[in-house]
Amino acid sequence: MFIGEYQHTIDSKGRVIMPAKFREELGEKFVVTKGLDNCLFVYPNEEWRNLEQKLRTLPLTSKEARAFIRFFFAGAAECEVDKQGRILIPANLREHASLEKDIVIIGVSGRVEIWSKEAWDAYNNDSSLDQDAIVEKMAELGI
Repeated sequence: MFIGEYQHTIDSKGRVIMPAKFREELGEKFVVTKGLDNCLFVYPNEEWRNLEQKLRTLPLTSKEARAFIRFFFAGAAECEVDKQGRILIPANLREHASLEKDIVIIGVSGRVEIWSKEAWDAYNNDSSLDQDAIVEKMAELGI
């Protein structure tokens, strides 16, 4: 399980240090793809396979399903950690998440998310994210 929040910087070549606790769980190779809310999602291979199996069940007759599958898979890249504990984030993914210098890497249960610091701060300061309404919705979902 991935938990925690880590502040890092991305270098001019697109490399970023992956927190050691996350590296252990991600394994040697893992998948980085476009995430929702203008961040990147990072999946260990087992989680990626589980997600892939779920997405395969979506009906191809659904325009929204096809669009989501394209969004998720077209930008995906297999990554691995180098000897310095860094990963290279491809240019298309850096652009998607507006990763330029300061970034935040967070653990979100079965995946890791990579955010630009500006986007993460804006997300956390978003007044439209009503905590009480979110808690009520989670209660409706049985959480």
